[in-house]
Formats: sequence, C-alpha cells, structure tokens
Amino acid sequence: MALSPSTDKTRDRVPSRTSAGSPASGRGPVLLMALASGLSVAGNYFAQPLLDVIERDLHIGVTAAGLIVTAAQAGYALGLILLVPLGDVLERRRLAVGLFALTAFFLLATAVAPNGPLLIAGTLLAALTSVGAQVVVPFAATLAAPEERGRVVGLVMSGVLLGGLAGRLASGALSELGGWRTAYWVNALLMVVMAVLLHSRLPRLPRPREAAATSYTGLLRSTLALLRQEPLLRWRSAVGAFSMASYSVQLTALTFLLTRSPFGWNAAAIGLFGLLGVIGVMGMNVAARLSDRGRVQVVSGTAAALLTLAWLPLLAGESSLPWLAVGVIALNIAQQAGLNSCQNVIYALRPEARNRINSGFMTLFFLGGATGAALASVVWSRAGWDGVCLLGASLAAGSLLLWVLERLRTAGAGKPGAAAVTR
Repeated sequence: MALSPSTDKTRDRVPSRTSAGSPASGRGPVLLMALASGLSVAGNYFAQPLLDVIERDLHIGVTAAGLIVTAAQAGYALGLILLVPLGDVLERRRLAVGLFALTAFFLLATAVAPNGPLLIAGTLLAALTSVGAQVVVPFAATLAAPEERGRVVGLVMSGVLLGGLAGRLASGALSELGGWRTAYWVNALLMVVMAVLLHSRLPRLPRPREAAATSYTGLLRSTLALLRQEPLLRWRSAVGAFSMASYSVQLTALTFLLTRSPFGWNAAAIGLFGLLGVIGVMGMNVAARLSDRGRVQVVSGTAAALLTLAWLPLLAGESSLPWLAVGVIALNIAQQAGLNSCQNVIYALRPEARNRINSGFMTLFFLGGATGAALASVVWSRAGWDGVCLLGASLAAGSLLLWVLERLRTAGAGKPGAAAVTR
C-alpha cells in the first residue's frame, strides 16, 4: 500500500517529497502512524478494566469510578473541537509531535494522582492532548492516493482501535505486576518515543496559504460553519454519536458485569477478554475495501443494523460467557465498520478542511461516547445488566434510524465531492 500525494492538486497541496521512494511512501510510515495513533489513545482506556481496583485503592464509589471513563471520553471530545482544527493552519507534523509530548506529561501526572478528583483531572488532560491521533489520521488521508484513501485511513484507524484494546489488556496485566499506576508510567515513556519517531520519519507539509490570516477563534467558527454548511457531515456526525454511545455503554458496563457473579474476574482477565474486539479490525478493513469500491452505504446500513442486533446476545450473556463473547464481537465489528464508512463519506467533502471536518465529526462522536459511559454507570446501578442492554440497543437503533433518514434526505441531492461515496 503506497502513500502518494492526493491527485486533487487544487486542494491537497503535498510537497514532492511525498512521492514514491520518499520517507512518506510505502507501508512503513502508514504503520508508524497507526502505531503512534494507537499508543496515543491507549491511555484513555486504561481505567476500564481497573475500575474496581481504583475504586478500592482511592476509596471512591462506583459512580465516581465510572466518571474516570466519562472524563476520558469528554477530554477527547474537547481536544477534538479545540485542538484538531489547528491541523488545517499549522504544520501537521509539528502539531502532532507537540501533542504527543504533552500527552506523555499528563500521563505522568495521572500516574501520581493521590485521589479520585486528581485522577479524573489527569485523565481529562491526557485525553485532551491524545487527539494527536486525530491529527495523524487526516495527515494519512492527505498523503494517500484517492483510490487508496479508504484502506490507508482504515489501517491508521485500526491502530486506534487496537490501541484501545491493547490499553485495556496492558493495564490489566501491568496492574497485576506493579499496581494500576504502572500502565500510565509505561505509556508515558512510549509516547516520548513515538514523538521522536514521528518527527524523524514523517514529511513536513507546508502551511496552507490562508493560515497566517486565520485567527484561532475564526478557525473554531469555521469548524462550526462546516457543520452548518455540510448536511452529510451533520448526518454522519449524528449517526456516529449514537453508535459510539451504544458502544461505550458496553465498554463501561462490561467491567462491572465481569467482576461480579457468576464471573468474578480480576482486571487482567477482563483486559484479556477485551481482545475479542481485535476482530473489529477485520470489520474495519473489509469496510475500507468496500468503501474504496463505492459501497459505503451498504456498509453503513449493515453496520447500524448489526450494532442494534448485537445487544440480543449481550442480553443473554449476563449468565453465559459464549453469548457474551458473541455480542462483544458483533458490537465491535459493527462499530468499527460503521465508523470507517462515516469517515469515508466526510473525508470526500472538502479535502482542504479535513482537520476541521474530522474535528466536528469526532467531537460529536466522542461526546456520544461520554454520554453513553455516564448513562451506563447510572443505569447499571439502578437497573442492572437488563437496563444496560435496553439502553445500548435503543442508542444503536437511533443510529440506524438516523442513517435511514439520511438516505431519504440526501440520496438524490448529488452533493459535489461526495458522489463517489453515496452509493
């Protein structure tokens, strides 16, 4: 899979050094971006299999423990709206490297947090700057040839997915070795290494011509303006928010379920169980290939339907590990395939504004995740697993309904720049 400058020369201005044989060509830089993106977001998922351990160690309640997950989602959403748009006016490599370095610093602050409030604050700040991953994704989309964009974005986003899964697994395993803080120390060191590698291996792209004349507040206003101006961006942001809310309900409540009877698992076992989500990478890669062939809407509809149906085996999984595994696998495949299809739609809209488009979409996407995590903690404490499954299925059905409405409203609109991804 080769990276090359976009053929849209009027919009994607990539210097000649990104041609074949340059540092930006071949699988190496793409894999580096995938690995770096995964490590950047991994810290946002460390707490999920450790909620019981953290709750006991810091003497906080279940609701407060659930707020750690909410803080990670909310901090990421804030970073998406406040920091990611800068990629359209600042040199992207420098921005990404700076955000990776800041994430390392805040991970260290989280590792030494003596109480719940400071842990939540550290989690929020580390998540805020971990959006360096979402600066790297449109960077990769810009370097990719249009006919390979879906696969390149899919590969980098697979790194993000695997980072979340590896974060849960590593935190559980490392907590058994050196306590729950160990994962934060290790990830901080790895983030410093990634910052150095990104600086040395990725090309430096020129700043857009309009950058000098664009103020920060003007940049944020233009991000909001894109949501107003692009109907497909609004629809896909809503679809993504509901789907991520449903997915986040499962991520949060699953830990509470697995620590109790009939399972009674420890943090390491819960993290290991999370490896089932690796199968979601398969869903994303298949979706990427179909998207490159113009079948985005087939992927979108199928993913939204599967996301809804996945809650049936999850409901049966309250006392059955096989059904629980089937539900988790189905939910992961549906979520990642749906995300990839949404990204392929929105990245075709305005290549010169990909960071701002990604910012608007991902902000709403992770706000949906934060809402789902918060609702899951409340519903679990009041209605148990049955209530959690009803909540998750309702949110997933909302994403399916929104996709249907999008097709009814926009199928015949013939939006310029999106024709290739509306079938």
